[in-house]
Amino acid sequence: MSDQIPIVEAFRMMAANKSLTELELHDLIREGIHAALARRFGGPVDAEIDVTDGGDISIVVLKEVVEEVEDPAREVTLEQARWDDPDFQVGDLMEIPVDFRDFGRSAVMAAKQRIIQRIREGERDRIRMEFNDRVGDLVSGEVQASERGKLVVMLNRSREAEAIIPWREQNPRERFRQGEPIRAVLKLLEETPRGPRLILSRADPQFVASLFALEVPEIYQDIVDIKEIVREAGGRTKVAVASRDESVDPVGACVGLKGSRVQAVVSELSGERIDIVPWHPDPEIFARRALAPARVAKVISDQERHVITAIVDEDQLSLAIGRNGQNVRLASQLIGWQIDLYSSRDWMERGGEASLFGGDDEYEMSDFPLSELEGIAPATLAALEAAGIGSFYGLLDMDRSDFLQVPGIGPDEADTLEALIDELTVVDEAQTEGAAAAKAAAEAPSDAAAVDVPPEPEPADVPPEPEPVEAAPEPEPAEAADALSTAASGEGTA
Repeated sequence: MSDQIPIVEAFRMMAANKSLTELELHDLIREGIHAALARRFGGPVDAEIDVTDGGDISIVVLKEVVEEVEDPAREVTLEQARWDDPDFQVGDLMEIPVDFRDFGRSAVMAAKQRIIQRIREGERDRIRMEFNDRVGDLVSGEVQASERGKLVVMLNRSREAEAIIPWREQNPRERFRQGEPIRAVLKLLEETPRGPRLILSRADPQFVASLFALEVPEIYQDIVDIKEIVREAGGRTKVAVASRDESVDPVGACVGLKGSRVQAVVSELSGERIDIVPWHPDPEIFARRALAPARVAKVISDQERHVITAIVDEDQLSLAIGRNGQNVRLASQLIGWQIDLYSSRDWMERGGEASLFGGDDEYEMSDFPLSELEGIAPATLAALEAAGIGSFYGLLDMDRSDFLQVPGIGPDEADTLEALIDELTVVDEAQTEGAAAAKAAAEAPSDAAAVDVPPEPEPADVPPEPEPVEAAPEPEPAEAADALSTAASGEGTA
């Protein structure tokens, strides 16, 4: 017993370092002793092994009594069994106690190797169970080494896990040294001959999304959603956000007070630029926002080819393109459509409309669902949708009488809808004045028709007058002479 207790204590200390329970430790000791018994008896044996909490180990090997032995590790002859007890019969089980001190060096080493192997297998299983569902989550650790461009990371919560950041998953702006703390997103759980290996990333767009979820409580609480995110590590990131609550501004929530939240993310990314734009289901409106910080004059979409043609003024072209085409490339990835970018001059040279560039006085409105329009009661909205009117363009062609014909809409609701249309539509004053002038011109002949004007008589044939031989110039009036003299003298008022 005195020899067994130190062995069990040594195993218990090793198990404590590997975060094993007492029950798991006893199972490991039993498996190790089974391996030692197999080494001693020449094959797998049937044995009863009892390990107590006090450290006592009792081992009993079971062998079947047979006439002729075929498996020496599991069987014993009747003659040998009767040496121990004359009452043994064929088919009985013979119990052979084994003292732990009787194991030789090879048997003890086999037990040790088996226990170490099972501990490693248990660690691998725990790593798989812990991180299999955490792909995409943010993890933290410490840089352990830098080997041929990759960073070896020791995680804070699971120091036994093998975690690396390959060169392709690093930010080219960053350099880390051994011992520095580091955060990254778990991108992949890779199986290797040595067990599972965690592939971390600081260049993946999900890393930026995880940082925003950490800094912005509205994202963590699912009030604000990150709809789309694209990134070129070290250069620029574009994030499209939307809010589930109309009272919460998604862009303002991500930026924070005086930019505190977005600055924390920028600092973690070593100064990488971040564009936060509001998401919109309409690709034309979304394309305008995605090309920020450039201002877009006109957007034309091709629904079949999924191509957006964006026209910008000359002074906005460089902003829209970005360094090495980065801005327009990321905007195209953000909306999922191809973006063809033109300046106003190039567009007009290609035969485009010059009226697209009228400045701030030009207005444009894209269609949008009625559910996004504030001021419409839910019952009115339901009545319109039941009548097949689900977008704003569907309301523009309707007047008050048309609204009253829709079931569920009364005079008050019709007045409200007309007021909303008047508020959201813009009437060009020039066109209004032109229409009024045309109307006045059309009405003018009707007023003049009341006066009887006789037709002028046609002139009779008059022979041409003979040309004068000489004509003396007529003298100029006195006022004209005075004006000429004043101009000649240089006097007058400005």
